Amino acid sequence: MMKKQKGPMQRTEQAVDTAALESWKPVTDLGRAVKAKEIKDIDEILDSGRKILESEVVDSLVPGLQVEFIEFGQSHGKFGGGKRSMWRQTQKKTKEGNKPKFSAMAAVGNKDGYVGIGIGKSKETMPARQKSVRNAKKGLIKIKRGCGSWECGCAEPHTIPYKIVGSCGSLVVTLMPAPKGTGLVANKHMKTVLALAGIKDVYSKSRGKTATTINMMAALFKALKNLSEVKVKEDYVKLGGVCDGRAKKEE
Repeated sequence: MMKKQKGPMQRTEQAVDTAALESWKPVTDLGRAVKAKEIKDIDEILDSGRKILESEVVDSLVPGLQVEFIEFGQSHGKFGGGKRSMWRQTQKKTKEGNKPKFSAMAAVGNKDGYVGIGIGKSKETMPARQKSVRNAKKGLIKIKRGCGSWECGCAEPHTIPYKIVGSCGSLVVTLMPAPKGTGLVANKHMKTVLALAGIKDVYSKSRGKTATTINMMAALFKALKNLSEVKVKEDYVKLGGVCDGRAKKEE
């Protein structure tokens, strides 16, 4: 009897193509600086606000990057029903016939303070998936983590340091610190992104049209981006174990 494959295994993909990275010929000044190893830290790029136009920049500077595909489409089923799919298909009616187009949504992260979300569109499924991964890498951000829960106080970066809100359209997502061992109390798609960001415990609350997965992901990403835009007092950095980006390891 054949064993069924698990769902997440069908949505994952290798984040870095080593052969393609070695043969990479950068076309931007930033890419050439990374290729020449003049820039060795991704924080140097993100802190300066420089725009990343080549996904290979992220591949070179962020090791251990993982990719997950978000199921934001729906496949057709019997009697009008269906199940969630990683592809969203639309089609345009022309004189020559129906012209289909596919969209895919990918989330990338190293589970240590860096995460990105991207959407790719193409006439075929594989190019759409590849575009979504590239766009997610080019939109990579770093987030703040810490221990902002009054129930814990362990000063380790396992949750977020404070309550934060993000919105997209009518949908509003609120993230709140949680004590150690709580886990990710959130929608399954939100769990995927939060885990890639390196957050292990968090409470979440959402209101609005939560069935719209694209807006849900956009609101969540905005909330995570807002974490780094809020200034933190120096005395709270040590008290709450706040780290920006990757966790600092004590030597």
